[in-house]
Amino acid sequence: MLPLVEEVLGGALPLRLRAWDGSSAGPDHGPVVVIRSRRALRRLLWQPGELGLAQAYITGEIDVEGDLGEALRTMWTAVRTRALAPPRLTLADRARAAGTALRLGALGPRPPAPAAEARLTGDLHSKARDRAAISHHYDLSNDFYAALLDPSMAYSCAYWTRDDPEYGLADAQRDKLELICRKLGLREGARLLDIGCGWGSLTLHAAEHHEARVTAVTLAAAQARYVREQVRERGLSDRVEVLLRDYRDIDGGGYDAVSTVEMGEHVGDAEYPAFAGVLHRMVRPGGRVLVQQMSRGADAPGGGAFIESYIAPDMHMRPLGDTVSLLEGAGLEVRSAESLREHYTRTVAAWHRTLEERWDDFTALAGHQTARVWRLYLVGGALAFEERRMGVDQILAVRPGDDGASGMPATPRGWYGG
Repeated sequence: MLPLVEEVLGGALPLRLRAWDGSSAGPDHGPVVVIRSRRALRRLLWQPGELGLAQAYITGEIDVEGDLGEALRTMWTAVRTRALAPPRLTLADRARAAGTALRLGALGPRPPAPAAEARLTGDLHSKARDRAAISHHYDLSNDFYAALLDPSMAYSCAYWTRDDPEYGLADAQRDKLELICRKLGLREGARLLDIGCGWGSLTLHAAEHHEARVTAVTLAAAQARYVREQVRERGLSDRVEVLLRDYRDIDGGGYDAVSTVEMGEHVGDAEYPAFAGVLHRMVRPGGRVLVQQMSRGADAPGGGAFIESYIAPDMHMRPLGDTVSLLEGAGLEVRSAESLREHYTRTVAAWHRTLEERWDDFTALAGHQTARVWRLYLVGGALAFEERRMGVDQILAVRPGDDGASGMPATPRGWYGG
């Protein structure tokens, strides 16, 4: 099998490989990729590349002995430094590969995709399809996310302000929420529109600690139920309204501030100018808009085959500069852009530790395959931020008045003090 693998890979195997019969090849050190059955090869013949490998891992047909993150890092390093790339296979190459597969008993019908794979229908970014895409990920189970996240249920990049061992994820998420509220200049009675509110971490923080009046919007039914329960339990019904609604259907306007935390990735490329227009229309002149959003390079704007099939269907990420241009094109003035890339590496690593420490709980809540989806997602995600293949930024903008007045402070000193 080794010559076939190296021909498809376009170079020497960077990881040790062990087949179902116990035979092995490749470097003697580091993680070992275990092919547990011929079915994995058949899957890769039908679905070569990232998605086929992910499917084989999720089903357990392929596994990794040792550190999964180290295995992925080794592979990415080999691709980057050795310029590995599959060659153009001739007809003879394909015939030889088919003969090898036949001798290995790997030929056969296409294996079904894991049940956790998204199966969306309808026009891209239609309201119905967007609702289904959001439901696929966020309606997994409130109990699942409660077990994974910190008590605030913040499912976005935290803001790590200290290296103190006693300072953990919950502290970093609190500091992130406080930073957003300060950047938005929230005060008692200020009207905040929180688009894509998640489980309400920012909504509840703004209402409780800054006495803001918040309209929280989400497309996920499970999230809306959770936030409404929290609003009732905390006695915030006079300050918080929760809407189960598409951002395109939000009425009114005149808000003092608008926030959208890691929701813009779900909007779509062609739809983003209209989304930026909503942000501009919803905020009053002199009001502020904060967009916290993930980014990717111009050569890889999507989420990738695995992410788009199992985690966030139809998501689209673009370079930071492109997003800034789109916000400015809608009439907003961008005043600050702060990278949180390294913060996300630490945040995702914290979620992954929780997943491994409570593995049996997560498999009981969501099933073994879904737990493996999340292991691959979190390990791969942390590595993508670490290696700068993905980024995340807080973009603060203002809607200037007709006279150009922004109402912004002269310096950002107040955002970080205290």
